[in-house]
Amino acid sequence: MASLGMKKERTDDIEALLPRHQQSPASPAIESEYQVSSVTKLSYLGFYFLCNISLTIYNKLILGKFAYPWLLTALHAGSASIGCYCLLMRGQFVLTKLSFQQNTVLVLFSILFTINIATSNVSLAMVSIPFHQIMRSTCPVFAVIIYRLRYKRTYPTETYLALIPVVMGVGLATYGDYYFTTAGFVLTLLGVILAVIKTVATNRIMTGALALSPLETLLRMSPLAFLQAVVCAILSGELSTFRQNNPDGPSRMMILALAGNGLLAFMLNVSSFSTNKVAGALTMTVCGNIKQCLTVLLGIALFGVKVGFLNGLGMMIALSGAAWYSAVELRAKKKGPTVAKQVGVGGGSVKA
Repeated sequence: MASLGMKKERTDDIEALLPRHQQSPASPAIESEYQVSSVTKLSYLGFYFLCNISLTIYNKLILGKFAYPWLLTALHAGSASIGCYCLLMRGQFVLTKLSFQQNTVLVLFSILFTINIATSNVSLAMVSIPFHQIMRSTCPVFAVIIYRLRYKRTYPTETYLALIPVVMGVGLATYGDYYFTTAGFVLTLLGVILAVIKTVATNRIMTGALALSPLETLLRMSPLAFLQAVVCAILSGELSTFRQNNPDGPSRMMILALAGNGLLAFMLNVSSFSTNKVAGALTMTVCGNIKQCLTVLLGIALFGVKVGFLNGLGMMIALSGAAWYSAVELRAKKKGPTVAKQVGVGGGSVKA
């Protein structure tokens, strides 16, 4: 945000770009996590996991040979654009009138998405997959750091303790041949930080001063992400390579497979944005860790993937940590709005 040349204020990075009369002294993002019923939150999380794991299996079974990450990203963003537009036409949501500054926020947000994907793709070529996974497992740690440093938000001691097995368990579950270059380590670490910033920013756009609905946020973001992904596919040579490998165009089976993948990706995007709003950014990073463990378990069941004792022990530790974290969140929810404000602030008020 500093690149916009704006005066630094004690406000949310996103809210700082809004007219002052639209900025709120208290952030609804903190309280919203504790105002949603546990049943609703679990329902959103369950559907998110279902879509996430389903897309992972779909890619493994059908699109494993579609080695065009930027084109696949463009497909997902384009599918989200079409899906959200159809829902808009059916009156499922309405568009908010935004100012130039507010639209600038969304453009910057879309660029963050693209840079995050690019960093992850580049770093994967410089490090081993186990190292990449163990670095990604630290996302909850960076989420806590960002909330503490930027928003002065603290959590109950039990929350911090519950995150330890969640992170360490995934590290053991994905233990393998660790290899990385210096540049790969730096890029992977940068990718982790960008991924967490993206998750936090997504939550702030939907629960901060902008307060956009998940569908509207996705509709405004996906066309920008689509265009950026297409440009990256052209610059990286993916588009020309795809044309060379498919001179007669994609086959009917490939079209059907890509269409199904795009539909599932649209469902996942809607679920991801909606779950982020009701569950919070930190919980989303914890879900990312648990998804890694569930993916390994499904790999064992469906594809005969063999894992060692440490990997199995790591999955048990991570899942136990997730259960502990869920219990802590449930107790915080039962204690009501007063506690929600206390865990979200320093000095008795939320820093917006």
